[in-house]
Amino acid sequence: MKRSRIGDLPMRVIYRLLAGFTAAVLAVVGIVVGLVYAGSSGQLGEMPARQVAAPSAVAPSPGLGSPPAASPTASASPTPTVSPSPAAVHDRKVVLAALADPRIPKLPRDRRLGPLPGKKYKTKRRLRDAKSGVSLIRFGRPWKIFGASPFSTKQVLPKAKGAGVRAMLVTCPVPIQAQKSLKDTALLAARWTLNHHPKGSKIAWTASQSIKDGWLLAYRVKYRVKGKSRLSMAAVAVTEVPGTRPAMIFVTIPDAQHKRWRDINTAISSIRLK
Repeated sequence: MKRSRIGDLPMRVIYRLLAGFTAAVLAVVGIVVGLVYAGSSGQLGEMPARQVAAPSAVAPSPGLGSPPAASPTASASPTPTVSPSPAAVHDRKVVLAALADPRIPKLPRDRRLGPLPGKKYKTKRRLRDAKSGVSLIRFGRPWKIFGASPFSTKQVLPKAKGAGVRAMLVTCPVPIQAQKSLKDTALLAARWTLNHHPKGSKIAWTASQSIKDGWLLAYRVKYRVKGKSRLSMAAVAVTEVPGTRPAMIFVTIPDAQHKRWRDINTAISSIRLK
């Protein structure tokens, strides 16, 4: 019986067998390497995944209904400018028109009315004005109640020779258009009172101050009577009255009766809501 031994084979046959075996091993290794590479790139038959781009530095636009993102470098929004109301513009025009009147100087800085010449009058009697909603002192003699028209109440002193104007203390609702500012209303009221002084009268302010529920303007009224320079001491106060237009209290006393000028202080300090 024949025995098969490798050593009995010719050397060239052995070399051929080794070469074939080596080729087979290399082929198997190549297939394995290919499968491993394919697996690392994804599933078999898929394209390698794309490289993901870095996120953009620009923030995405906000969605519908989302508030816009605030810019870190944006400055704070400026406070919106509030336009004055038509009424305020109108009031300002009226006041400027009054100040353009050569008889009316610019209002002074606020300053209080000091005691005027004369004796302080004392009484508990009061006069009530149903139309304007205020009350004030009712002076005794030489003052007296007089026909009120065109005012609501009126007190007067006897006529003084050569004075050119009669002393009077009157009340009524303001006879001019009330302004938002009581001070402006008082200015327009003071201008209106020149209708009750001689023609050509001019104002020189002596006081401008707040009073309870209102504003006071005191002034000298300069004018000429028969070629002579004369003056009256006067004051106008406007007072807020709930539910209606402001009340006006106006007093004027000529220089011929300057000893009664202190009555102006007394009258103004006596104003009350009735």
